[in-house]
Amino acid sequence: MNKRMFQTPDEQATNEREVRELYSKLLESWDKRDAKAFAALFNEDGESIGFDGSQLIGQAEIFSTLKTIFDHHPTPPYIYKIKNVRFLQPDVATLRAIVGMVPPDKTEIDPSLNSIQTIVVTRYAGNWHIASLQNTPAQLHGRPELVQQMTEELREVSELAQ
Repeated sequence: MNKRMFQTPDEQATNEREVRELYSKLLESWDKRDAKAFAALFNEDGESIGFDGSQLIGQAEIFSTLKTIFDHHPTPPYIYKIKNVRFLQPDVATLRAIVGMVPPDKTEIDPSLNSIQTIVVTRYAGNWHIASLQNTPAQLHGRPELVQQMTEELREVSELAQ
């Protein structure tokens, strides 16, 4: 077997920390409304699928679309909780998180804005980059108790951060 297919526990811990940091940087750039920093975290041909289903392909399109959004709309910051990081190969991983938002002029998380975000990341030249971001609304139709549970989980994270 190819030794490259395996990671030592220390390598896996380091890689997982780096993937988590990459995701945190992604949401920090959103919160700062910094389209350039957001797009730079993607592979050159990376893609972002938004909450509304819009597809942005490539750093240039991600940047230009987000810049327009940030210039013309008050985007609320994210509250998030990483649920898992899974390595498909040593240089390819997925990260899944739940996210919520507190809209401008509000003090509480709006459950209608909750979503599940999944990123696929790849490492090349020693750095992790996002190949794909999927932002799926977490409406959980017919299961309001699950929406409430997610919102409570995000509130706990928000309270810990304060």
